[in-house]
This record gives sequence, structure tokens and C-alpha cells, in this order.
Amino acid sequence: MEMASISSSPRNVEEIFKDYRDRRAGIVRALTDDVDEFYALCDPDKENLCLYGHPNESWEVTLPAEEVPPELPEPALGINFARDGMNRKDWLSLVAVHSDSWLLSVAFYFGARLNRNERYITFSSVVASRLHGIVGEVLWLLVDRKRLFSLINDLPTIFEVVAERKPIKDKPSADNGSKSTISTKRSSDGQVKSNSKLADNSYGEDEDEHSETLCGSCGGNYSADEFWIGCDICERWFHGKCVKITPAKAESIKQYKCPSCSMKRGRQ
Repeated sequence: MEMASISSSPRNVEEIFKDYRDRRAGIVRALTDDVDEFYALCDPDKENLCLYGHPNESWEVTLPAEEVPPELPEPALGINFARDGMNRKDWLSLVAVHSDSWLLSVAFYFGARLNRNERYITFSSVVASRLHGIVGEVLWLLVDRKRLFSLINDLPTIFEVVAERKPIKDKPSADNGSKSTISTKRSSDGQVKSNSKLADNSYGEDEDEHSETLCGSCGGNYSADEFWIGCDICERWFHGKCVKITPAKAESIKQYKCPSCSMKRGRQ
């Protein structure tokens, strides 16, 4: 496989960034200009497929590397399984998010192997945990890795390109509280609840908190007049329409897995 077979690894920050940029260009092309071809290749009836971006700005949909562990980090496995369970735009956005994660993992895999002479290393103190008696790991601050991240961060993510969105600014820490509040309303047996049921529990402060919850698929805000469903695995919430689940269908689901969690199933 072209992706896994590399004659020489990037040797400095600039080469690593070029590798990242070229792989990114290939994936962006797959999800935009070549999207019809890419969509057709991701047949849900086929085995676990991955989307690779290559250093020559090409892309490929194929099976994952057979060697274990692989020479390089592998992209998301089974992107084809969720294709028909979501609307096209949301599925492409999901693939884009996983591709962003993969590109970063490859870049920092190379970053970890930079020549020691090219790094400025700051050694932090070793912390011992009295509770468990375990010595904490040594922390290394690598200046070149920070510079690499800065270069990467100047480019829009694949998700931003595909979804045609601007970067979302960091929200106040209160958001974390709101999401926790929503998640705790899931019953212990994993039964699905709609937004209307959640809203009935408390209308005042809880209503304001729910409004900060975003759909894990489209990123849209909570709305009490729409049906939502929560994933029993990752505990994120989704518009029913985004994941093609109706209230009637939800009643027959014992444990709901969102498309992203469904993609994580291992090879059969």
C-alpha cells in the first residue's frame, strides 16, 4: 500500500508539514471535487474501508494495512458502514472529522521521531503519586512540535472546508456543565428520551442549559420542538432527522449507537 510504504520519513518540521499539507489536499479533493466517486466507492456492503490521503496529493479508499502494528497510524476504520444511515452532507462531515484526526496523528508520529539535535527539550520534574505509589511520566516540551502545530493550525481543517464553516470559538466552561446535565438524564437501561421529555423535567435553568447542547452531527443547537436521541456509547446527542431515527423507531431500540460509534466496530 502506498500509504504505509514510505521510503524516507520527513526529517524536519518543514518536511512534516509538507507531508501533512499534501495528504490533506488529497482528502479535501476526495470530499469535494471527487465526492461522487468517493461516495460510490464507500459501499456499505464491502468490508471495513478507510480513506487515505497520500503525500502526492492523491486519495484512496481501500482496506486497512494488514501488518500489525502498521508502519504509520491508520485512519478511521469502516467509514462505509455509516454511509446509508445518514444524509450525505452529514456523513461527509463525519468522514472529514475523522480524517482531520488521522492527519494530526500522522504528523505528530513523525514529530516524535525528529532528530534530537533539532529539538529543544525542557525536562519537567517527575511527579510521584502518593495515592497509587506510581511515578508519573516524564513530560517533554518540544519546541519544534509546537512550531509544527502552529503551522498546521494556520490551515482550515478538512471539516471546516467540507462543512463550509468557520472555526468555532471556544465556549465558556459553563457548556461542560450543560452537557453533563443532559447526559445524566439518560435512564440506566439506556432508554431513549426526546427533547420534549427532557424539557418537561425542568423549564427554567435547565431550558437555558439544554439550549447550549449541540447536535453531534450537524452542530445545530438544541430545540425543544424537535426529536433528539442520545448515543448510549459516547453520550452525545443528535437530531433524530440527522441520524434518520424517528420517535417510533427509537422506541424499539434497546441501545442506540450513533454513526460514529458504529464505525468503530472491529474487523469481522
